[in-house]
Amino acid sequence: MRANRRSLLLTAALLAATTTGTRPPRTPLPADPYEALRRRWVGLALGAGYDPAAEPWAGRLAETGRLARAHQATMAPTPTSLWPGHPFDPPANITFSYGRLWTMTQACVQPGTGATGDEDLLACVLRGLDHLAATVYHPGTTPYGNWWEWRIGSPRLLTDITAALYDRLGTDRIAAACAAVGHFVPDGALRAYSGTSTGANRVDLCRVVALRGVLGRDGSRIALARDALSPVFPYVTEGDGLYADGSFVQHTRVPYTGTYGQVFLDGLGRLLTLLAGSPWEVTDPNRHHVLDAVEHAFAPLVHDGLVMDGVSGRAISRGLPTNDDRGVPQSDHSRGHALIAAIALLADAAGPAERERWYGRVKGWIQRDTVSPVLTDPQFGVADLARLHTAVASPAAPAPEPLGHRLFAAMDRAVHRRPRFTAHIAMASDRVAHYECGNGENPRGWHTGAGMLTWWAAGQPTDQYTDWYWPTVDWYRLPGTTVSTRPLPDRAGGEWGAPRPDARWVGGATDGTYAAIGQHLKGLGSTLEARKSWFCLDDAVVCLGAGITCADGVPVETVVDNRDLGPDGAQPFVRGRDWAHLEGHGGWLVPGGQCLRVLREDRTGAWGAINTGGSAERRTRRWQTLWLDHGTDPDGAAYVYVLLPGASREETAARAARHHGMTVLANDPGRQAVAVPRLGLLAANFWRAGTVGPLTASAGASVLVRRQGRTATLHVSEPPRSGRPLDVFWETPEHPVRRVLRAGKGVEVIREGPRLGLRVTPGRACSTHDCEVALAP
Repeated sequence: MRANRRSLLLTAALLAATTTGTRPPRTPLPADPYEALRRRWVGLALGAGYDPAAEPWAGRLAETGRLARAHQATMAPTPTSLWPGHPFDPPANITFSYGRLWTMTQACVQPGTGATGDEDLLACVLRGLDHLAATVYHPGTTPYGNWWEWRIGSPRLLTDITAALYDRLGTDRIAAACAAVGHFVPDGALRAYSGTSTGANRVDLCRVVALRGVLGRDGSRIALARDALSPVFPYVTEGDGLYADGSFVQHTRVPYTGTYGQVFLDGLGRLLTLLAGSPWEVTDPNRHHVLDAVEHAFAPLVHDGLVMDGVSGRAISRGLPTNDDRGVPQSDHSRGHALIAAIALLADAAGPAERERWYGRVKGWIQRDTVSPVLTDPQFGVADLARLHTAVASPAAPAPEPLGHRLFAAMDRAVHRRPRFTAHIAMASDRVAHYECGNGENPRGWHTGAGMLTWWAAGQPTDQYTDWYWPTVDWYRLPGTTVSTRPLPDRAGGEWGAPRPDARWVGGATDGTYAAIGQHLKGLGSTLEARKSWFCLDDAVVCLGAGITCADGVPVETVVDNRDLGPDGAQPFVRGRDWAHLEGHGGWLVPGGQCLRVLREDRTGAWGAINTGGSAERRTRRWQTLWLDHGTDPDGAAYVYVLLPGASREETAARAARHHGMTVLANDPGRQAVAVPRLGLLAANFWRAGTVGPLTASAGASVLVRRQGRTATLHVSEPPRSGRPLDVFWETPEHPVRRVLRAGKGVEVIREGPRLGLRVTPGRACSTHDCEVALAP
């Protein structure tokens, strides 16, 4: 390293730029707001308030320096590339090149990297920026390939580099960077809230335009970016964005809380914090929806540090990426950690009470994630680590996982949390895609929306879907699904969320503790049709299927479960009459003499087989599969089974001996219902008008009745979402309704006494409507 007066001045200037805190200021910005905003942005990107000589920061800074030196040594500009093996076509390699320059920039400006203030490294960065500006990323280039690389991936990195090196770039380079960003992200990209300028993508575009305004000292563009954020704040009722029920959708019909949702939160956290106290502060009153979403929309889908795969779209196929210089693997845990870091970042833009509550959640997740410790996750730079350590050091008490049921009806997802387990159900409808593939990712996710039921038992490791699950799983045997075994080609149905079934009845009703969930299943590329229901109880999930019909000429199966046992799993599997148990996992009840098929097999796979950007390394995992074979071309087949996560062998056998503690009242193509006397619970899914036990519905509906002492509450929804009024009757001759205590919005009581009648005006959101009544002794 060449150390001289210029390098020392460089170090001092750039370190000063990183010492600005990220908490929104309580006083106005100084006279030069552009410089103040630039410094604040650099603080957000590079971190503040940490000791570079202490761990974990010292190790991360040293790693950044090592990578920067390696990039410096291998950079070899040609007319079509900046590094060998990474040509500018496809444009992903333009973003890749800016990513390496950003690593080199961080090594230059951050302390403790071993390259801090190194003039030779800085000169290499400048040479790389000049090369990209001259050859490919300039106003004379017509974009090709994936639009995201040109409008989001590359300009995000270019503006970060420009902000960090602003005092050393000179006016020509700054102007060139602003001109390139302006060419690829014109003002028109923010004028209409449509196409690719929605949801998380809109936030990213606003980030790029706002930074262009800061760097170009153009207040009108900062204002444009601020104002263009407003469409992302209100709840949406269709398409991309955040819904009132907590759903988050991107690409029109794909549940995406776990990835695009993380980008959404992270980007808003940065922009709200950046502009706080400035002439361009975000004051839109709807911004509180985003702050509310932390606990309403995001936290329910994070479990002990992981984010559930059912809301991560095609990202589930990313495991060992080959284009990641740090070699950081991706998983449900790494995606969860990124979301946790985004919440810690957004906390800077929240009020004190919200911030402390969020810090409590962050501390709880950090404490409980023993599979992949959050604070040692290699994806984090020092800025994220500093924010996470700030949360850990706060006086907030670590928050436990919240109990209860959350139905995300707008994205056909449900999460059930009880003291003994957490479960997640993924479905598809004419609103929500079977699956998403694209960019060479997730070509075999065909059945991930066919009722996939994933779960984690309390006290057991949360690595079930982490450790090489997706490269080695049988994609025709995903847990909980009912599928035709007809072979499907990769990318069947099309890319970017194109494949979706012609099915309306998907959703359910919940009282916040228990739930009745249902899916009218229509198979992808298949004639398969079925009605599936899940009744979510205190220690179990009752799974019913009926009307299973198919004419594909191949067997149809319902996959009771498919558990990854690890590289050489030897967990004992035991079967009894009407039950089965897998040690270290849980039990299953399979009543009525159904033939439960079982298979223990070793399966080998590579991430590169399900993602073109994945590693070719192959590994083997042992699997325990349980399924029900409905035969070839079934006509009206049915099933019943009960999932007991975390149950012991003895408990499973005892539950089977006492007839499971519940009664199946109906399981046919018109009605599916169960009664659980010990819970005072009656739950039913009506696929059409009909009667089951004491309940009658005038049309398709989901109904949950909960009796507690001398009161009862009826919970009603209309999953077909016709919006038409729905009548529900409850026969209670032994304990007639004495009076109505509360009728929720959209509920009209049309009859009292021994046959309670409700008229529900449901709207089109599959919301649950409630009515509480007092019963006669």
